Amino acid sequence: MTDSTTSARPTAPHPADRPVYVVGGGPGGLSVAYALRARGIRAVVLERSDRVGASWRRHYDRLRLHTTRRLSALPGLPMPRRFGRWVSRDDVVRYLEKYAEHHRLEIVTGVEVSRVERTADGTGWLLHATGGRELTGAAVVVATGYNHTPRVPDWPGLDTYTGEFLHACAYRNARPFAGRDVLVVGVGNTGAEIAVDLVEGGASRVRLAVRTPPHIVRRSTAGWPAQYSGVLMRRLPVGLVDRLSRVQAKVALPDLSDRGLPRPGPGLYSRVLEGAIPVQDVGLVDAVRTGAVEVVGAVERFEDGEVVLAGGDRIAPEAVVAATGYVRALEGLVGHLGVLDHRGRPVVHGARTPDGAPGLHFTGFTNPISGTLRELALDARRIAGAVARDGAPGVSRLPR
Repeated sequence: MTDSTTSARPTAPHPADRPVYVVGGGPGGLSVAYALRARGIRAVVLERSDRVGASWRRHYDRLRLHTTRRLSALPGLPMPRRFGRWVSRDDVVRYLEKYAEHHRLEIVTGVEVSRVERTADGTGWLLHATGGRELTGAAVVVATGYNHTPRVPDWPGLDTYTGEFLHACAYRNARPFAGRDVLVVGVGNTGAEIAVDLVEGGASRVRLAVRTPPHIVRRSTAGWPAQYSGVLMRRLPVGLVDRLSRVQAKVALPDLSDRGLPRPGPGLYSRVLEGAIPVQDVGLVDAVRTGAVEVVGAVERFEDGEVVLAGGDRIAPEAVVAATGYVRALEGLVGHLGVLDHRGRPVVHGARTPDGAPGLHFTGFTNPISGTLRELALDARRIAGAVARDGAPGVSRLPR
């Protein structure tokens, strides 16, 4: 991989020789870099860690994609059949490494971009990066990822808790928790899988704190992956999908109301539009049904070494794993440009650029029911097409 930007100086390059800078070396950034390269446009990926796919390397050991191998491949390189239908974390990392090598992508590691702003002449973008670098690009694609910075709720008394506390981003496997009483907070896909992993790994007791009951779907039913249904759902009316999914859940899943996990009131697709992706079952249903995972109320606060739950119940777990999500942390990077909404998310993504910010693109900041990797692949082609079509001033072209 070519490290052609590490010697950059504050002096801006000639306006006729500006690459497209891609901020982030995960699947979104690599996809865009390839799609741009395929159109003859020079793209330089800036990655703050020392390797591509850094966030994937930090995921827990048992993680497998909930999307199929075929619909998870990035543009220009299929995933190998030997990875199986549900690809493991380690194989995703191997694939990203191979992807960068196969397409000869231009990647600079160890460079973190802190701020993006328009150039003084308004013809491009100036990126402020580590080491005092000031890099001038014809366009910028921000691909720093949906799961960027761990979010921990501001629970009263958390600093007084004497047990072990960690965010799910620091969880690797159940070995350190064998024989211990553990509370998992949050019932998204991560929390559900960690709870099951703890049971299978020998934790003495596993409780799962739930604020809002999730929609749960089977990862695959009679060979039909839930992802395929997710792709179809995006083409159907919301009300119809809500009704169909309610019927399907009653047929495919047991009622766990007596175990503390009732069926949710709002429809599945209605919840998706609010940002709540269904939980794909990889063992949680059976674990709750048999009592191996105990569902408890939401965490309200920590007090006197105990966890106080909604309703006033108190428990004293030896460890708490907070599967409470992430924030995008884009405010410092682009917040001054007026391109984020009130929740810190980009106002547009993909091929579209925000008003007043031509040439600034975002990818990977949605959580689509049709599969994140699939949508990243589609976004990459759209972004490359937009950059080529709009003719960003001075964009560097690759030699033919």
